[in-house]
Amino acid sequence: MSTIKRKKERTKFVCQSCGYESPRWLGRCPECESWNSFVEERQELEPATWTTRKERSYPQPLSEIEMESQSRIPTGSEEFDRVLGGGLVPGSLILLGGDPGIGKSTLLLQRLAEISRDNFPTLYVSGEESVTQTKMRAQRLGVNLSSLYVLAENDLHAIQEAINKLEPKVVIVDSIQTIYSPELGSAPGSISQVRECALTLMQVAKGKGIPVLLIGHVTKEGAIAGPRVLEHMVDALLYLEGDRQYQFRILRSVKNRFGSTNEIGVFEIREQGLIEVSNPSELFLSNRRGDISGSTVTCAIEGTRPLLVEIQALTTTASFGMPQRTAAGVDGKRLALLLAVLEKRAGLRLGSYDVFVKVAGGLRLDEPAVDLAIILAVASSFRNCPIDDQVVVVGEVGLGGEVRSISQIERRVNEAERLGFKSVYLPQENLKSISQNFQIEKVGVSSIQEVLQALL
Repeated sequence: MSTIKRKKERTKFVCQSCGYESPRWLGRCPECESWNSFVEERQELEPATWTTRKERSYPQPLSEIEMESQSRIPTGSEEFDRVLGGGLVPGSLILLGGDPGIGKSTLLLQRLAEISRDNFPTLYVSGEESVTQTKMRAQRLGVNLSSLYVLAENDLHAIQEAINKLEPKVVIVDSIQTIYSPELGSAPGSISQVRECALTLMQVAKGKGIPVLLIGHVTKEGAIAGPRVLEHMVDALLYLEGDRQYQFRILRSVKNRFGSTNEIGVFEIREQGLIEVSNPSELFLSNRRGDISGSTVTCAIEGTRPLLVEIQALTTTASFGMPQRTAAGVDGKRLALLLAVLEKRAGLRLGSYDVFVKVAGGLRLDEPAVDLAIILAVASSFRNCPIDDQVVVVGEVGLGGEVRSISQIERRVNEAERLGFKSVYLPQENLKSISQNFQIEKVGVSSIQEVLQALL
């Protein structure tokens, strides 16, 4: 073993938004142009030492690399395992982000409890709560296991020692912004601390083959607080989304090296914690009324899962000079584009009307396949004409009013048939490509005029 001494480092100022370093304080970052984001960071004052390995890695031919058969670790939740791609991969580093109070700690504590039920030692590291506070939260969830260990610690070295001594099957760190390395003089949560602590925990995960799950705070813009490299460093990046006014929570995979991205899992908040929802389409449509105007049902694809959701629209005469355009769950700019198409191609004069569009249930939809449902809901509310509640509408709308083809049409049709709908309106091009025999009626359309004439 060889010993390396690290020299003292001078004081520097680091932008907490992008990581730009400057020898002096700046009011505005020249890299990301954010204001008042520079924080003074000081490296260790005393020389620190660490050891380096004599063994080095050398390039190997791909054909000679032996694969180690590592089975995934089930978490006891089909929804959580779906998002991960089948379970936890040994040696993986996973980052979970979300708004404060959304349920991140509760979700992971529940999953850790399920893994611990097989008498596997697991470790929950809490940097924000004491062991007593964690115990109180565990009691509310009905968790009381001797194989689940709790450590209230912020020191990175103490966490490493606990992992080496306990050899847990899974480790959860809540949260990465509260952990600090004594070798760095900067405060916990700074860019240098978050980067170095995450790198050390990644080395622990890879070296010992232990899945490590990190909980990360988010900024007011919704991004993970800390350096951008943190998101590139982890194997999987998950977000827990949802509106506090709703009981639903969406676990979304943004990055996953061991599974598909944009996969989602649906959970419902109850007294027992976050309970998985096995049939989210039925849940999102449970409170739907079919006798009112401005309501349509569409099928969106989230990852590999089809979801039937309700699109609601309301048009009223504008009370002020400038009409409002409000969208909840869909992109506001896309709504403005679709309203322009309605006015130009279908002759609906919406210039003096307030238009409100919402996705029921608090879900957010980004794919263009819901365009036709939005247009139909707005037109239904404008004409005050209800749409048949047994109809599902899917399709992308172009600027010329044409209905364009969409992806994974057979999955959408199958989901509509499974929930008992009688007919589905879909793009004419997609109608030609369906090979399965469905009992549900399939109606192909090529323009928004055809849809409006048929359903209104």
